[in-house]
Amino acid sequence: MIMADNNENKVLNVPHLRFPEFSGEWKKHSLGEIGETIIGLTYKPSDVVDNNGIIVFRSSNIKNGMIDYSDLVRVNKHIKDKIITKENDILVCARNGSQRLIGKNAIIKQEDANNTFGAFMMVYRANDNPFILPLLSTKKYFSQVGENLGARINQITTSDFNGFEFYFPENHAERTKIAELFRLLDERIATQNKIIEKLQSLIKGLAVALTTKEKANIAISQCLECHSSTLQESEVLSSGLCKVFGANGLVGYKDVPQMNGDAILVIKDGSGVGTVSYAQGKFSVIGTLNYLTVIGNNDLRYLYFALSVFNFQPYKTGMAIPHIYFKDYGKAKIYCPSLAEQKRVANVLDKLESKLFVEQELLASFNQQKLYLLGKMFI
Repeated sequence: MIMADNNENKVLNVPHLRFPEFSGEWKKHSLGEIGETIIGLTYKPSDVVDNNGIIVFRSSNIKNGMIDYSDLVRVNKHIKDKIITKENDILVCARNGSQRLIGKNAIIKQEDANNTFGAFMMVYRANDNPFILPLLSTKKYFSQVGENLGARINQITTSDFNGFEFYFPENHAERTKIAELFRLLDERIATQNKIIEKLQSLIKGLAVALTTKEKANIAISQCLECHSSTLQESEVLSSGLCKVFGANGLVGYKDVPQMNGDAILVIKDGSGVGTVSYAQGKFSVIGTLNYLTVIGNNDLRYLYFALSVFNFQPYKTGMAIPHIYFKDYGKAKIYCPSLAEQKRVANVLDKLESKLFVEQELLASFNQQKLYLLGKMFI
């Protein structure tokens, strides 16, 4: 694709990157000028049914910018035509207990039409929605969301949303061409997400099959030693010699490591409790994680895959903030075959996980490409 670079025209209301056949300045419009915003359905628990009701989309039904059907609510209730979803509607999370979810959105495709949406959601309806959709992933959009969040309630109103302003090309052919570019990119990102989900499912299925195929025969504490940390995230540096891991992965650096070698990381506190990952080399962890090292005649990678499908649920304690303790789950037994068999199983799963990492890096590159284009193709 050849694109015109407008860097020399910074004083004009034109994007930095543009399809070369188009010219002229873009004009600012509010979303309320272009289309309408509609708040969703209010319903009672007694309206909810298991089958044969109309689907009510909620914030959990927006995943990776797509409509997701894994967590559905259905209601048996008369629905006004105005709040029946139509193809090319944009579904937006308007209100949520989690501030970071406000403003997330997805376009309604043909197969998503003829449903409805809850009162904490809204739909934006306009003829130009295929062009407007990528606008709702820009920094300018999320900046306006942040500026309009309620003081006490995490929400944006229909009035707020209608007041959001963006620059639009006057030529509708240009809008259509930009919309098609981002549609194709989103389609490729969606395909990549599906590839990753299928690989993750395959790895999990094989890990369960290969690490539980015989009766559990050894306590976790007999093959792994637990190490704790008192390091706080506030003590972590932005640069340093050694990585520091937290519940969400890499959180920073320290110059002196807690560990030099391989270990299994286990989140022991918080919403991600029981999540398992693997670390190598010189590293440290913050206090919400434990790191486990191998003892005895065992293979650490096999134990990593065994723990990745281990059920930590019975060992969780605490209501507000869940915890797990090694002294509890360490007593549980897992299946450990001979060292040779452990290595064989780990080798099979390692190859699949390596493939997964390649696909995840490819997804990250697509997302980076999209971010770049969002920053350059819109004002």
